[in-house]
Amino acid sequence: MATEILNVPAIPELSRKDFVTTNDVRWCPGCGDYAILNSLQRTFAELGVAREKFVMVSGIGCSSRFPFYMDTYGFHTIHGRAPTVATGVKVANPDLSVWVITGDGDGLSIGGNHMLHLLRRNLNINVLLFNNRIYGLTKGQYSPTSPFGTKTKTSPTGSLDNPLNPVLFALGAEATFVARTVDNNPKHMVETFKAAHAHQGVSFVEIFQNCVIFNDAAWDPVYGKDNRAEQMLFLEAGKPLLFGKNKEKGIRLNGLTPEVVDAATAAPGEILIHQPDHASPLYSQMLATLGLPEFPTPMGVIRQIERPTYESLITDQVESAQAKRGTGSWKELLHGKSTWTVK
Repeated sequence: MATEILNVPAIPELSRKDFVTTNDVRWCPGCGDYAILNSLQRTFAELGVAREKFVMVSGIGCSSRFPFYMDTYGFHTIHGRAPTVATGVKVANPDLSVWVITGDGDGLSIGGNHMLHLLRRNLNINVLLFNNRIYGLTKGQYSPTSPFGTKTKTSPTGSLDNPLNPVLFALGAEATFVARTVDNNPKHMVETFKAAHAHQGVSFVEIFQNCVIFNDAAWDPVYGKDNRAEQMLFLEAGKPLLFGKNKEKGIRLNGLTPEVVDAATAAPGEILIHQPDHASPLYSQMLATLGLPEFPTPMGVIRQIERPTYESLITDQVESAQAKRGTGSWKELLHGKSTWTVK
């Protein structure tokens, strides 16, 4: 039998400039959002996806200006509701590459409930959460991720709130892809964004982002030039958890407690091997709790597992119902046995 050749137009080769709009980018000079924007534009150009297939969805905040600065389709929605709009977009047209851009305030405070349900449903949507530990757009109030004791306009004597860990939040919602990256490492950002896009299911990426005006140098203890070698643990699947300038330190488990050990003197097999696809979530949850002052902060893909996507399950459900009952019609729906007339 002859093979039918479909005349499908090839996707034109794209560059970063294809995703740059004519809108003036209006963030404060030195804001970490500039680097994230540049990295995401580079990522989109290299994904092999037609430009008209991308949709950016944001809520409210400095990060949420992204739809204006990406030459794609997009929605600038209301505070905290980007996950809801993105869900509708993806279910209506599963072929689209949908990206939610949010911040620690927009996504984890007023939008926390909406974010929770997006993650647990496992839609094939990419969530980029910019975490600068402050409300920047509204001029410096403490946010859900601000450390205990943070002094701001709304907490002049220090915040008494226990800070929320975005990665633990995503893991608790059973997101199938959870990662972390930083705004001062474009190479790592692009790698992480590409991995998120390749994943079939929801991806949640926390980005350490610097607000130069209201919370400058918030992440310097982690990724500052003088600290990054000792305070960042870059994760590679199948590789040991090593860090330090010369990879001289490692992470092992003492019972259920992680410990830092000397890599040179550690017993064979003692240092943990990174397994983002481990069946148990306990390993990923342990990684999510690592950080200052005792441990380095993990960077990269923390967890990645497979589960059917929400939109595919909906499609299967609809097709199954139509096979049993037929396609139906609006007239039958509005005037069927489940309706009544009020006189």
